[in-house]
Parts: sequence; C-alpha cells; structure tokens
Amino acid sequence: MTDSDALDAYSTAVVRVARVVGPAVAAVTARTARGVGLGSATVISADGHLLTSAHVVEGAGSVDLAFEDGTRVRARVIGRDPLSDLAMLLADSPVPAPVELGDAAKLQVGQLVVAVGNPLGLAGSVTAGIVSALGRSLPTRSGRVVDEVIQTDAALNPGNSGGALADSSARMIGVNTAVAGTGLGLAVPINATSRQIMDTLMREGRVRRGWLGIAGAEITLNPEIARKAGARTGIQVMSVVPDSPADLAGIRPGDVLISLDRMRIHAVADLQRLMIASTIGRRLELTVWRNGALVDAIVEPTELTDA
Repeated sequence: MTDSDALDAYSTAVVRVARVVGPAVAAVTARTARGVGLGSATVISADGHLLTSAHVVEGAGSVDLAFEDGTRVRARVIGRDPLSDLAMLLADSPVPAPVELGDAAKLQVGQLVVAVGNPLGLAGSVTAGIVSALGRSLPTRSGRVVDEVIQTDAALNPGNSGGALADSSARMIGVNTAVAGTGLGLAVPINATSRQIMDTLMREGRVRRGWLGIAGAEITLNPEIARKAGARTGIQVMSVVPDSPADLAGIRPGDVLISLDRMRIHAVADLQRLMIASTIGRRLELTVWRNGALVDAIVEPTELTDA
C-alpha cells in the first residue's frame, strides 16, 4: 500500500462518517437568563430525541436547533443529569434520521474517531483524530466525576460540546463534552451506563441516586490491609456530613471504605456507580478498615437532592 492509498482510505472513512453522522447533528442555541449559549446535539431516535451535554442546556428557557440541511426546529429539555453531563432534548417538529449508537467499551487506543459539531458557531464542522486514551476521569460542575471518559486528539472547540464522537463505522460512541487543552478533547462514552442514564432521562426526566454523606479520596492500601481486605486500593474517608446516612451508621474520618453491599470499592467511581436509585432506603452492609481490622456497618442511603 502506498502513502497515497493510505491517505485515500483514511479520507474515505472520514468522508463516510461526515455524510452519515453530519445530518443528524444540530447546532444548539440555548437561551437562558444569563444570555445565549451555543453547543451541539445529536438525533438518537426516530421520534425526535436528541442527546447533548447537560451544561449546554443548563437553565435553558428555550432551545433552537439548526441542521445542515436547513431544517430549523424548536426543542425542549426533557431531562438533565449534571452528574454525567448528559441531557435529553425532544424536538417539537420532525428532524433528520438518527445516528446509530455504538459501544465505547469496544474502543481501542489508536482507533480512528471523528468529531462532528458546531465549534465557535461554525455549523457542520468535522474533525478527525485517534483515541488517545481510555478510562480518563472528568470533573463536572456538580463536583462529581464522570469516569471511563474517552480522550481524543480530534480538534474540539467551544460549541462542540454535545456533538457526536463517531467511530469509522459512523456509530456514535461518545458525546463531546470538554476541551482540556491544545490537542486534547474529552467525550462521555456511549456504554451500558450512559444508555441507562439516557433511557431514564427519557422516561423520568432525571436520574435518582443514593447518597451517603462521605467525602473521600482513593488511596493505595498498605500490604497488610490489602491482604486482609482482598483489594489494593480503597477510599479513605476525609469527612462525614453530620446526620447523614454514613454518620448515622457510625462511619468516621480515617476509615477506609472496602466494600458496599458486598461489592468491592476500589475508587471513587466505584462508589458513585453503586449509588443507584435501587439503593435509596435500603439497608446495605458497608465494610471499612478501622484500627487494624475490618468493621461492618449498616447504612441506609437517602436520595441525592443537590445535583
């Protein structure tokens, strides 16, 4: 294969993605009390649902969509989840055909990806790059962390947020959500977790999560703790909110969280993943390391209400 053949193959893949995905990506104009915000959104269902970033439509009183074929429609926000930085819109009028959703769990570092969006208000822009890394963490405005984030070197700029990150088969595998620096973009992955969030937003308009009232940091366990706990890392409790579920269960600063409901806790992301709606009001066994021994406590999560 010559250099020109390789370039043609690369170009062919990018052109195909642009033709398939581009028509489904809208330029978003979100009007709020603070002014007008710009972003992108992608049609994901035939009945007019669009996926975007939660921060793009935060506080939006109205949302206007403009597609590359000239279609202009009004949409409403039917659900936002700041903790995952995802939001669902529903168009008031017919929109172009939806994109096919892929699975970011199958991505590999070095794989070709294409970002489609509206950076700096330039509608229908396409940039290409590779998956630079997987499993990154992204702090959100709510103070929580989105895990399993995709890092790419496809050029992203303000206005790309909410747009599609697609693989070479023109399947949407991420939602572009942040510009972390020159040549560094991040996207929330389309995977089992985000699909569940999307379905919940369409049905209920919000995602319910459990709350313990703990602030902690991931630490590497010393060999003694690691051997007895069967884990190499855990979460050391830095503070406990007074009268919170953790406080009522007797959890103290300095404790190291090992497992919840018999599920290992290796990182903050693990604890966040376990705090789903079904945990609210349930009595769960929480195991911590304290003063040289494993200690079990019973905790009953309440609903997180400040997202």
